[in-house]
Amino acid sequence: MAVEVILPRVDMDMETGKINQWFVAEGESVVKGKPLFEIETDKAAMEIEAPADGILRGISAQLGETLPVGAVVGWICAPGEAFEAPTAKAAAAAPVAQAEAAPAPTPVAARVAGAEGATRATPKARRLAREQGVALASLKGSGPEGRVQAHDVPMPSVREAGGLHGEWLARGASAPIVFIHGFGADLNGWRPLHGYLAAGRGHFALDLPGHGRSDLVGPAALQAFVEAVEATLEAHGISSAHIVGHSLGGAVAAAFAGYAPAHVRSLTLIAPAGLGPEFNGAFTRGFLAAQSETSLAPWVRELAVDEAALGSAIIKATLTQRAERPLVENQGKIAAALFPDGTQGLSIRADLAHYAGPTRIVFGLEDRIIPASQARGLPGAVALHLLANVGHMPHFEARAIVAAIIDDNVAAGEQRAR
Repeated sequence: MAVEVILPRVDMDMETGKINQWFVAEGESVVKGKPLFEIETDKAAMEIEAPADGILRGISAQLGETLPVGAVVGWICAPGEAFEAPTAKAAAAAPVAQAEAAPAPTPVAARVAGAEGATRATPKARRLAREQGVALASLKGSGPEGRVQAHDVPMPSVREAGGLHGEWLARGASAPIVFIHGFGADLNGWRPLHGYLAAGRGHFALDLPGHGRSDLVGPAALQAFVEAVEATLEAHGISSAHIVGHSLGGAVAAAFAGYAPAHVRSLTLIAPAGLGPEFNGAFTRGFLAAQSETSLAPWVRELAVDEAALGSAIIKATLTQRAERPLVENQGKIAAALFPDGTQGLSIRADLAHYAGPTRIVFGLEDRIIPASQARGLPGAVALHLLANVGHMPHFEARAIVAAIIDDNVAAGEQRAR
């Protein structure tokens, strides 16, 4: 089966990137772990390794083309495997995003610092500064040679912003899909999936408290998270939505549906927490304690059966985020409160019984974090999907299947709302 080659997220602020060079031509053999192409971000240029052995097919990215994180730029097929160009829907999985003007490519060493006007700043930092009415020249940059990074731009407090950091991944009509990530992740983890969904609907993703760019304000409690989600959606003008949540985010999504059912048109939970006490506490402890790529990689591998589905960029991005924000400290507090002594201290079964809208739950049968067996005894109206040879990250390992499940559930929610 062909393996997707995607444009990975290699730092916290990365939204787009450019391919400067392919090291392997179309139709040539590639070796897993060997350099496949070079990307340029707003901070640096770096080589990206091949996610699998095989033959490179279907290169869809032109050199210098600006692409969003998660864009499919090619495929790796087994020798002799027939390759068909992706369908229009699959091709839409990574629509090319509008990018801010960037300087012409320069040697790799020079790209690290960059030169964008009198004040060095990343494109995202420039955009945020414009939105907040902040003069770039007044900011002290924390990047190379004093370059202003996105996190250097002062933002409204969490309460002023309505709760949590959130971003529109796509704009569209009707009620949007709202994505809530799992423990230790952030909103960027949804970028590879959202393009597989039916076009025309808005997609909004947020960072839970203590994750990504959201501060941990108040108690590390499920109800506090639910109220923060409510405030955030209200601040962004979202009064009705289709909610999709993964792992811890699945518990938050279900609790939100039970708390404010009138605002939820459909509910899709992916490997949700809160269905039983069993939990891989060793994963949480090891994940938070890891301080290097070498020590973090084994714990990330626990998340998926197909390691190539996650890629190595998630490890680099996690460590980069931890260097910029107190994520380990905050997530440690969350783990202690919600998963005490390696046990799930939260339950969403009452919420699922209370919410009457279309509900689907997806589990990988090889989930090593939360056992799929916990999905027994669900309310009869809840549809359960158990995926073979899939671990704790079905939305990475089986994107097309999960997207189809979400689309069907969204359609049912829209039908019910009429």
